[in-house]
Amino acid sequence: MLLNRIFIAMFLIGFSMAAGKLLFFQDVNIFKQMVDALFDSAKTGFELALFLTGALCLWMGFMKVGEKGGAIQVMSRLVSPLFKKLFPEVPSDHPAVGSIMMNFSANMLGLDNAATPLGLKAMKELQELNPEPDKATNAQIMFLVLNTSGLTLIPVSILAYRSVAGSSSPSEVFLPILLATFCSTIIGMLYVSIRQKVNLLHPVILAYVGGLIAFVIGLLYFVWSYPIYTASISNIGGNLLLVLIIVSFLIMAMRKKVNVYEEFIEGAKGGFEVAITIIPYLVAMLAALAVFRTSGALNEILRGIEFTLIAFGITATEFIDALPVALMKPFSGSGARGLMLEVFDTYGVDSFAGKVAATFQGSTETTFYVLAVYFGSVGVKNTRYAAGAGLIADLAGIIAAIFISYLFYSVN
Repeated sequence: MLLNRIFIAMFLIGFSMAAGKLLFFQDVNIFKQMVDALFDSAKTGFELALFLTGALCLWMGFMKVGEKGGAIQVMSRLVSPLFKKLFPEVPSDHPAVGSIMMNFSANMLGLDNAATPLGLKAMKELQELNPEPDKATNAQIMFLVLNTSGLTLIPVSILAYRSVAGSSSPSEVFLPILLATFCSTIIGMLYVSIRQKVNLLHPVILAYVGGLIAFVIGLLYFVWSYPIYTASISNIGGNLLLVLIIVSFLIMAMRKKVNVYEEFIEGAKGGFEVAITIIPYLVAMLAALAVFRTSGALNEILRGIEFTLIAFGITATEFIDALPVALMKPFSGSGARGLMLEVFDTYGVDSFAGKVAATFQGSTETTFYVLAVYFGSVGVKNTRYAAGAGLIADLAGIIAAIFISYLFYSVN
């Protein structure tokens, strides 16, 4: 329903702006420009999905190999001690524990198709422990907020989109996305933990969270102190880590005597299905955005934000061209994706705005969609503070993405 309203609003506002330009400024070409932009957007949407197919098949194939090789199980065991402390109301031997850890592990590996069913399963199992079926429990809220914070180890789709758009280094955004989404997850976890009176000073929590925070701060400090090495860290470090992950997937699969080739093919089929499925969504959102941008409405909104920031003394406003991606993401993943592609097309995939847009896309999650689907699946109506906590995590991810983008990317 919300996406429907956004879609209609973009068209109506765009057409109204165009009518105003024709009436008051005698811009006789405005409607021709809008019609041309509509047809161009339809063509662009199809071409993007077509070229995206290969990249998605490649990554989904490797993800399937990793899944069958036991990567999810390994990650589950690594985070198990921490999760037991964050979900004190859930018995350690309850089936929900395994589903929660499997869901987060699948999300971190970018296995969307596997993560969603696991997440719904975890929510159903948590609902079995709910004494008030209409009201969200502490465990359900913690689970949803950590889920919506979007911690992803391998942002498969974003790397694929950048590759298709002709980026000279698609993985350049890999580390910035990882750092930004880490900040989102930590802030969301801390906020919910404080609300639920979780003992954050417990040695296990301190060891996990404190160690990760120290590592991230150390990395950011190094990048801040030695900017000459930033490009090397982002490019070499990101590519090396991706290669190591792929190699580890292959080795784990071979140790389990998995038929790597067949599993890769099976996963690649899923990539093809995803690419075909998103064509209508891409065409719809790109068409609405084409009208919205061509009419000048989007530019006016962005310039208004820029004027406000400058009025408050904030002069580093280059990120504003990519800001619509961040504002749309909590409401609609497909809408944010369309805006990201629009930024790629307008400013260039390797421009500062293009890199920031990709970082925004990877550092936040579709909070309202996830809350609606997960809570709706078990009939929970009173979600308490889950939406607010999710939005706080999103805001932390956006702020972190802006700060990290200025550290890692050169402003053109």
